[in-house]
Amino acid sequence: MRNLLAFLALAVSAHAQPAVDNYLSELAESALGDRAASLSHLTKAQAGQRRAGIREKMLAEIGGLPVRSGPLQPRIVGSFTRPGYRVEKLVYQSLPGFHVTANVYVPLNSQPPFPALVGVAGHSANGKASATYQHVWITMARRGFLVLAFDPPGQGERSETLDPDTGASRGGIGVQEHILTGSQCLLTGGHIARYEIWDGMRAVDYLQTRRDVDSTKIAVAGNSGGGTQAAYLAMADPRLAAIVSSCYMTSWKQLWYKPGPQDAEQVFPGFLKDGFDFPDFAFAAAPKPFLMTTAIRDFFPIEGARRAYEEIRRFYGVLDAEAKAGYFEYDDTHGWSKPRREAAYRWLEQWLMGRESAGGEEEVETEPEQNLYVTPTGQVLSSFGGETTQSLNAKEALRLYSRRAANSGGVTREMVIRRTQYSPTQTRFFDSQLQLPENGNGKRPAILALNAAKEDIGEMLAAGFGVMAIRFPASSIRPESGYSSQWQTANRAFLVGRTLIGLQLSDVLNEYTGLAANPQIDSGRIRIYGRGPAAVTALHAAFLTPGIESAVLEGMPLSWLAATQSKFPRGLIDIVLPGVLRDYDLPDLVTALAPRPVWVVDARNPSGVPLLEHAVKAQYPSAHVMYRPEGWTFRKVYAEWMGNGNRAQR
Repeated sequence: MRNLLAFLALAVSAHAQPAVDNYLSELAESALGDRAASLSHLTKAQAGQRRAGIREKMLAEIGGLPVRSGPLQPRIVGSFTRPGYRVEKLVYQSLPGFHVTANVYVPLNSQPPFPALVGVAGHSANGKASATYQHVWITMARRGFLVLAFDPPGQGERSETLDPDTGASRGGIGVQEHILTGSQCLLTGGHIARYEIWDGMRAVDYLQTRRDVDSTKIAVAGNSGGGTQAAYLAMADPRLAAIVSSCYMTSWKQLWYKPGPQDAEQVFPGFLKDGFDFPDFAFAAAPKPFLMTTAIRDFFPIEGARRAYEEIRRFYGVLDAEAKAGYFEYDDTHGWSKPRREAAYRWLEQWLMGRESAGGEEEVETEPEQNLYVTPTGQVLSSFGGETTQSLNAKEALRLYSRRAANSGGVTREMVIRRTQYSPTQTRFFDSQLQLPENGNGKRPAILALNAAKEDIGEMLAAGFGVMAIRFPASSIRPESGYSSQWQTANRAFLVGRTLIGLQLSDVLNEYTGLAANPQIDSGRIRIYGRGPAAVTALHAAFLTPGIESAVLEGMPLSWLAATQSKFPRGLIDIVLPGVLRDYDLPDLVTALAPRPVWVVDARNPSGVPLLEHAVKAQYPSAHVMYRPEGWTFRKVYAEWMGNGNRAQR
């Protein structure tokens, strides 16, 4: 049965989704084409101007950096010595109560002050303690670098969905925790990457306090998710002296199609629309030494990596610094393999120590991860408590909600269009079908039915309504990526400055216009019904279309604010509008529809569980709040709304 459902979902998606993907791909191709044209024949002055503007604009895409960071409060809680280096167990607070666990590898065979390396982990479950990454930290320490390697949020000792009974991550450590929190951060206009970047910048703050560190020679290096963070820090932190990004840098022209958008931290809303691509991370750091290391058989396309490097090399050349644009590739698969590690050693020694090196990696004996624990229990939450990215974003959501624009002046059309990125187009993205009752003459009332069940559509027809049924595709898995098509389509939309809801609105409003012009439909008696996530689209369509006389919102999430306060929201990517809580929430839209009647039926909490009536009524005091008991027919539940084809009344 499960396989059958998966097949049916794929079949539905396969019919409609290409139109969406093709539209978004055209926008991406256009943006990349404009960017390429802007880079041709760059002068030195123009290169400098571009470099100067990248940091400000990219940081704006992720909500900026935290304004008030609080004291670091660094503590060394233990240490041990190995041949050639000492490991210090460090914890610091990048934000108040936001604990970062780190290991500091201090050289014993050379004299301070040392050049330093911020080591950023990829998506390893054990974060900084990954055996692969330990090879880098230990080797660099033995070569005279002081290394600070830290756990990113959701990895290593920083699981953010820790089950106190099992000690395991409830959300799925690494990528899954990032996806869970990443969607919530978008609702506030923030981004999970801003927390990762800030952790790294605060690591630099800490290194600059150490007397054994040369503060003018601090580099960053990482692989995969760590390669992502290294590139981001290159853009965000002008104090860095050199950068190594492994198995990340490529080109969106290649990555767009296969495997497509990846993790939550790797998509900035508006990134392509604003004229950016991967090389811009290096442009922002130019002319500082920036090394790309790549794998020919990586899932980050090697052709894209080669093109990215050529762009970086030309850009650095315009700035008379071509030698500082580095590139290394090796014929293997994704990961910080020994050849790429050795390329990093050579690069960092060249530019921070001023010496040529073969970069050979000697035999390394790694530590059991428990030896590297900074916390007594191996997890921050069970040892220290404190904040998570979810809790920090939840507080930000509450702060924004109390000051949201709708709270003082109501919801405006401009707000809704800005947040949904609704842009009318004649392209039809999703399956739709107009069905008319078999009996009856004259003009009929009509219902725009979004994701309605087949049986419910039958009852609407039996009650005398024409039905424009629109079906938005369910998520289906793309085997080549491991991410759902809904996740990838939503993130493609974000990259080019669009949203799923905005694309859906284009179809719904087009179909409304068609219904209103249909001689068989009474244009003054058109209503809308939406089920599940489609209820959010239905609500927006009703707001934007005064001619829609009433709305039913069945199974709709209670609010975006509630979604930010939950540790385990489900299906959130379907309804994400970046920054929406700065302007309005779903209850604000229902209030704005008055005096048009709205039915809120079986409203759900962020985990998808139906809510008690009083909880819904508190959020929607002007709406008809109802349940749809199991087994009840559509007509039985919505008799008042349908009114046997008569105009709906409160």
